[in-house]
Amino acid sequence: MTSIFTFRCAASAAAVLALVGCGSATVGGGGSPARAKWVSPVMTTPDGGQLRTTIYYGPWQCSAAFLSRCESKCAAQGYPLRGCMWLADIKGDWQGRYLFMPAEAGGRMAITHCCCDYPTVSNGRQLREKWKNAREGFRRQWGSEFGEWPSTNGANWQGHHIFDLAHGGPPVAPDNVLPVPQDVHQVFNDEYPACYAPGGKWLTPGPARPYAD
Repeated sequence: MTSIFTFRCAASAAAVLALVGCGSATVGGGGSPARAKWVSPVMTTPDGGQLRTTIYYGPWQCSAAFLSRCESKCAAQGYPLRGCMWLADIKGDWQGRYLFMPAEAGGRMAITHCCCDYPTVSNGRQLREKWKNAREGFRRQWGSEFGEWPSTNGANWQGHHIFDLAHGGPPVAPDNVLPVPQDVHQVFNDEYPACYAPGGKWLTPGPARPYAD
């Protein structure tokens, strides 16, 4: 999994300039439009700059490079790789001053999930309850950094667990929950079992640039 909240390193000019070091940098373009998109309000960064965040939603098949990374990760944990889902891309655009001069910078980070052949857990209900109890506080914390938690017609978007709770994903870890519109969340939920099944499409490499901005 590529951490979402590693994107917090984009809080200063130097960090944004080095964003490719924070996660898997990607470039939009080359495919059909993303399934959905969220654009944040402009947020002030600690250095006095301004940052706007855009999230593009898949899911897409992982590139060959992402699949290779997942294969190594799963093997290191003692599990075979069943599939890899490229769930979303996070794009940051920063404006401010760097070395006393006006500056602009930005980058992208892929949000992926490696479907290693993990066993399902027996305490899934408890993990869901833990998330349910922490959900409102999590949304407030997220909003303080990226703008108000996304909603549609007053209904909050779902908090999607990248490493799913059914296989033991952490329920309240900041780098494991992504706000997702309801229809996209349903697609994610429908495709996760296929990603964990052997020999499915999620084990087939996709393009390096799966969507257009």
